Amino acid sequence: MIFFLKSLSRSVHDQEHHHEPVAEAEAEVETRMNDGKCTSLTVWRKSLLISCNGFTVISSCGGIVYRVDNYIDRPEELILMDGSGKSILTIRRRKQKLGVPVNSWFIYEGEVGNYCATNKLSKKPIWCVRKNINILQPNHNVLAYVFRGSTDKRHSFVIEGSYTHRSCKVLGGSREVLAEITRKEAIVEGVSYGVEVFVLNVEPGFDPGFAMGLLLILDQMFP
Repeated sequence: MIFFLKSLSRSVHDQEHHHEPVAEAEAEVETRMNDGKCTSLTVWRKSLLISCNGFTVISSCGGIVYRVDNYIDRPEELILMDGSGKSILTIRRRKQKLGVPVNSWFIYEGEVGNYCATNKLSKKPIWCVRKNINILQPNHNVLAYVFRGSTDKRHSFVIEGSYTHRSCKVLGGSREVLAEITRKEAIVEGVSYGVEVFVLNVEPGFDPGFAMGLLLILDQMFP
């Protein structure tokens, strides 16, 4: 398994590294956030646990930095964890009063919601992501808008491109690229990873965990 994780990550990066523990892999991501370097993560659309759906996210050194393990397909709640299993973000699809889901998702800090024994959504969402469904809008390239909290009327970020083709960007207020999802190039000619293994590049100063949370929501929006 360690060899497979390293082979997934290796084609993104120029150098090989020895496998490092989870703590060191997470420290590497944090260091890159603070030293002005882009964070490049390999995203595998698969859980390492048997009978689970989810994601495994691998750093340039081959360590697991994020994971999602779900026992049911497209659950009501998604929990983004770090490599050691600590909950970072909870993602829930917004529902109307009658329980009908709408095209908005809330992001909460830590673990909250129905599957958390100690917290029944007492926290307020820190972000709201709304799918773009305005067919009259001239820019059909927009996938979603990201709002701070649940009450802001003006979006903080916009996501453009095509998640289905693993080619999309998170843009800031000045349309600067903050994070980008791209197809993964294989080192072996003629070998393709398809859409199950791809790359998440995160610019300095933008939280890779938050970027991964946005990726999870895109996966819910465009299954």
